[in-house]
Amino acid sequence: MTIKRWSRDEMAAKVARDIPAGSYVNLGIGMPTLVGNHLSAEREVILHSENGLLGMGPPAAPGDEDPDLINASRAPVTLLPGGAYFHHADSFAMIRGGHLDICVLGAFQVSVAGDLANWHTGAADAIPAVGGAMDLAAGANRVLVMMEHLTKAGESKIVERLSYPVTALACVDVIYTDLAVVDVTRHGLAVREIVEGLAFDELVRMTGVALSDRRASA
Repeated sequence: MTIKRWSRDEMAAKVARDIPAGSYVNLGIGMPTLVGNHLSAEREVILHSENGLLGMGPPAAPGDEDPDLINASRAPVTLLPGGAYFHHADSFAMIRGGHLDICVLGAFQVSVAGDLANWHTGAADAIPAVGGAMDLAAGANRVLVMMEHLTKAGESKIVERLSYPVTALACVDVIYTDLAVVDVTRHGLAVREIVEGLAFDELVRMTGVALSDRRASA
């Protein structure tokens, strides 16, 4: 069966849709940086970067790049009116002080308990890259994860227990994959949305862990 998966931009649009107006939000390396492209100016979501930016704007136009203004993926960005840039230590003080409403992170694995592994696969030849992920996972009020549902080998990235080194425990609130949107609840994983053409039972089979179907009550 051929499944038409959501693209990374479609995933980013779903994350952006779920971010309330007025939120202070950090976008992590990779896929999460795409979320900024789908945030409406009318809702005023304030983007934070651990590099030392608050009020981060769209990508910089060619020729207008400022090497001091970059996002988590080191791509040049702009600063919106009223925005500010500051010392790296001050940026992490904001994170550790609980001043971020939401962070959006990539992941290698998420467990049914909301445990997160996103900095190292444990492979001998892998290069660990924790960045600010541990601080963000522990310090943000809500943690949203964006990732492909399956590895290149076809194994589920949503697992019963993490097999990769832990970033943080019980921190993930929502998982956005190319196949589904899944809420992490006290009673387990609840599927809120599934890509068109994929049956719930097939999603459960591919995922390999217990899932409940929340779509009827959404």
